[in-house]
Amino acid sequence: MFDDFGFPGREEGFDPFSVMLFKALQVVAFLFFLAMLAMAPKASEGKVDSKAEFIITMDWPDNHPDDLDLMVQDPAENIAWYRHKEAGFLTLDRDDRGGPHDTISINGKRVSTAIREEVTTIRGLVPGEYVVNVAHYVATTHQPVTASLRVQKLNPSARVVYEGQVKVDHRGDEKTAVRFRLDEKGDVVDINYRPKSLLNILGSSRPLEGDGK
Repeated sequence: MFDDFGFPGREEGFDPFSVMLFKALQVVAFLFFLAMLAMAPKASEGKVDSKAEFIITMDWPDNHPDDLDLMVQDPAENIAWYRHKEAGFLTLDRDDRGGPHDTISINGKRVSTAIREEVTTIRGLVPGEYVVNVAHYVATTHQPVTASLRVQKLNPSARVVYEGQVKVDHRGDEKTAVRFRLDEKGDVVDINYRPKSLLNILGSSRPLEGDGK
């Protein structure tokens, strides 16, 4: 018998061959354990890389009852907006409906939030021009609403490409906040503010209020 340290018991005779055999088995078991660790798949395999290249945010006054929409078009003419939240590398990550419709989930319950913000991310770089628009979807107050927008380039380090404000004043009003162009390396090489209607491109006659967003 062997004690807890792998040595023969005091009452038994010492057998060098048995000790060597036992130690050899321990070494083989340890090497087998190391081989299994080496062959095991990495924990990161199978995970989706959600890294964003650009993040575009739009916000308007807290608790405001009006519903504004952020719309972004890429060089391939994909448009991300509330009816099509994923288009090419564009993703509308947060769609804010304004007023009592603006809620977040906390522990499985829907809770109203005062924050008015929409967020779109660009998860891949396509050379060409991007267009960022604001559309006034629900005009409860029938007053102008000022939206603040920011475009940030995140890699290799975060920097603000554009920061400004856009005012919309009636339902169906659409304004271009900024247009920026990327080169082959993904660098911003041009910024302009020429108006361009994305709603006209979509051929959309926005649904009447209450018809569902």
